[in-house]
Amino acid sequence: MSSIAQKNYLPTAPLNVAFLGLGVMGYPMAGHLGKAGHRVAVYNRTAAKAEAWVKEFDGKSAATPREAAQDADIVFSCVGNDNDLRSVVLGEHGALAGMKPGTLFVDHTTASAQVARELYAAAKELKVDFVDAPVSGGSNGAINGNLTVMCGGQQAAFAAMEPVAGAYAQAVTLLGEPGAGQLCKMVNQTCIAGMLQGLAEAIAFGRNAGLDMEQVLKVIGKGAAQSWQMDNRGVTMAQGKFDFGFAVDWMRKDLGLVLEEARRNGARLPVTALVDQFYGDVQDKGGNRWDTSSLITRLID
Repeated sequence: MSSIAQKNYLPTAPLNVAFLGLGVMGYPMAGHLGKAGHRVAVYNRTAAKAEAWVKEFDGKSAATPREAAQDADIVFSCVGNDNDLRSVVLGEHGALAGMKPGTLFVDHTTASAQVARELYAAAKELKVDFVDAPVSGGSNGAINGNLTVMCGGQQAAFAAMEPVAGAYAQAVTLLGEPGAGQLCKMVNQTCIAGMLQGLAEAIAFGRNAGLDMEQVLKVIGKGAAQSWQMDNRGVTMAQGKFDFGFAVDWMRKDLGLVLEEARRNGARLPVTALVDQFYGDVQDKGGNRWDTSSLITRLID
């Protein structure tokens, strides 16, 4: 059984593409590229994961990012953080060392706007285009091929990547210059953190008041309080189920990027800073890999 959902792919010219990083997001995203008809070379730090991907989707695996990128028209990446990203892009064995002028690097990592601008400049020196393109939609969005992609870069580079990224996305939008995609993702994570804390407090309040919270969520989910988080995480929060979804460790990494950027641009984010501390409390409880909705564990017995 495939690890990705069936999808009707829009017709695009088959390209040679590379995908660097086969984690919970990258593995299905690369799979959709293969299913859409592109010739995919993959690289993963743990080679066994790349071998498993090739066994499932065909394509080929490479020993280094440079080898994966050598024949690629577009190189995609989705890794952990700024330093992970630099390690697959720069240096003797990095992807840029293997890319030809006129090709394109698209990064789906949630990273800093600063590293996006840094890598854009490094790519430009080699006449390679670069688009920072973090995604939203979580692992289910990657599996189902309906991610939202937030992009920063030049219009021509965006136009080249947009139809290809449609293999795993429902919306791909250019928001501005290099780094703009990462800044948009920071806005996204700030919104999610505040909504989840509000939802956690509401459910804890309702439970203490003796309400049937599953019934309550059905009722208020038809009104102004409705949100994706309520629809997809409300009942599981009330049931105390957190063994899925976007992990607390990842959210703390992302909120760290948000707070660092806020210090740089002067934005005041008191609620975001507080929720980041609350996620630290969840980590102290051993919830590093729990879903981000586990904020409610701070509020209930």
